[in-house]
Amino acid sequence: MGIFDKFKSQARNRGKQGSDSAEQQIDERTGGKYEDQVDSGRQRVEGSLGTEQDRNRPEQQ
Repeated sequence: MGIFDKFKSQARNRGKQGSDSAEQQIDERTGGKYEDQVDSGRQRVEGSLGTEQDRNRPEQQ
């Protein structure tokens, strides 16, 4: 694995962590009222950033 692959992997991980954190905070503030819409939005963002992965599959490093 080259150095640029490491940076790419780290950026994806941080982006994914950020979107997961934002989703959790929004769900907490709204009491989960908009959970489906927030999850859909997170998936769209992760898809655009290329960080979307199967959540049942362990992350590759």
